Amino acid sequence: MELIVEHYAAATVIRVNTTRIDAPTALQFKEDMRSLTGRGEGRFILDLKQVTFIDSSGLGAVVASMKQMRPGQSLELACLQPIVDKVFRLTRMDTIFTIHNDADQIVAPDRN
Repeated sequence: MELIVEHYAAATVIRVNTTRIDAPTALQFKEDMRSLTGRGEGRFILDLKQVTFIDSSGLGAVVASMKQMRPGQSLELACLQPIVDKVFRLTRMDTIFTIHNDADQIVAPDRN
């Protein structure tokens, strides 16, 4: 699994460059997220634009990533595809996470 990190003044964007977060990839995802968020501060935006499938293991890994945030850090989600969005809504995780339509809109002022 590849996570692409882009640092901006408004937030750090972590783009998931795979189509699935599921049982075979969840543990690696969680470890990679811990490594990436362990050395930063502020807002982290998890861009799930490429992810078209997430199962309970993947959902658990995303939740675990949020729970490992330190004081002064937050994890927000962006670009949920329809099936992924449905999983977050059915499990009511959409009430726990801040979810954005587009990660690039959050950091747009930094791109100029």
